[in-house]
Amino acid sequence: MDFQTTRRIIAEPGCIVKLGSLARELGVRRALLVTDRGIFASSLHTRATDALKMADIDFVVEPNVVADPPEGMVLEAVTKARALRIDGVIGFGGGSSMDVAKVIATLVPSQQTIDEIYGIGNVRGNRLPLIQVPTTAGTGSEVTQIAIITTGETTKSGIVSPQLLPDIALIDAELTLGLPPHVTAATGIDAMVHAIEAYTSRHKKNHYSDLLAREALRLLSKNLLTAVHDGENLAARHEMLYGAMLAGQAFANAPVAAVHALAYPLGGHYHISHGLSNALMLPHVLRFNLPSAHSLYAELCGCLPAANGGPASAERFIDALTGFIAQTRIPRTLQEAKIPRADLPMLAKDAMLQQRLLVNNPREISEADALNLYEEAWG
Repeated sequence: MDFQTTRRIIAEPGCIVKLGSLARELGVRRALLVTDRGIFASSLHTRATDALKMADIDFVVEPNVVADPPEGMVLEAVTKARALRIDGVIGFGGGSSMDVAKVIATLVPSQQTIDEIYGIGNVRGNRLPLIQVPTTAGTGSEVTQIAIITTGETTKSGIVSPQLLPDIALIDAELTLGLPPHVTAATGIDAMVHAIEAYTSRHKKNHYSDLLAREALRLLSKNLLTAVHDGENLAARHEMLYGAMLAGQAFANAPVAAVHALAYPLGGHYHISHGLSNALMLPHVLRFNLPSAHSLYAELCGCLPAANGGPASAERFIDALTGFIAQTRIPRTLQEAKIPRADLPMLAKDAMLQQRLLVNNPREISEADALNLYEEAWG
């Protein structure tokens, strides 16, 4: 077993005020704050910049991150960071912002090109100091060694390397208060998928990842509906962030599988949020996996409050999870998400390109299987 995670984690409401002093401890004097356009427009990022000002740290804001961040945007930010002599990077936002921050911190001091670092274990040398501050409870990117970048019109590539693990993760639930219900739901289910797929991963599953996955699923399923329907509930928001972080630690060490592999083409072609893409595919992939993961799904049954009240079984787990997703009121079928049925064969073909993920699935999936799963999900 080889278990890796972020070196230091601070999880408490209001801890964003420590950002400046923590950056200074890492030797940062001129930071790049990487965030997305929505956060920049709402001025939420000023919670971070105010903390940097208090510590007399110079900073520049990179506000141009978009969902499914394209390689060109990442490389422009790297060029900007080099020109400004940035010596530390802060990711502030959802998974896209944190992933971009990882790549910037890695490439700025490096002689490698971005093409050379795609894949597993291809990063050489050290990166700039890196702090991650999630503003959604979903990706767990603040504790993973993974970054996903859009490399073509519809394709995504992963960078997986220990150098991408941040120095510090700040988990501040105050930053998630008031997050819209549909975003809360989609990101929360994304985190639940991380936990479930880590628990059933065919490769690198271990006792630590299992413990983290079970506790993550328990916390997320207990608090998600409260966070969706009462966005100002700080306690629920904190438990969601904590659960998403635990799920991130689990899947960073026991990698995800077919749900993610089938979700990626949906995001690539239609720019559906990653969390919603996962939610649309989750029940169908779980049922497909039943012959190979029956006992593992039964073990997870007790982590879902909705599954209590009867004997634990894989079928009960899947039914409870499907009903739970319905209560979040996000779209439940590809048809509802406006996916053309005629595109399903194309999606199945694209999903097969995600062999990095498919090899982890409990049951082998063919292109024909993928097409059947998309058909079931279409409704």
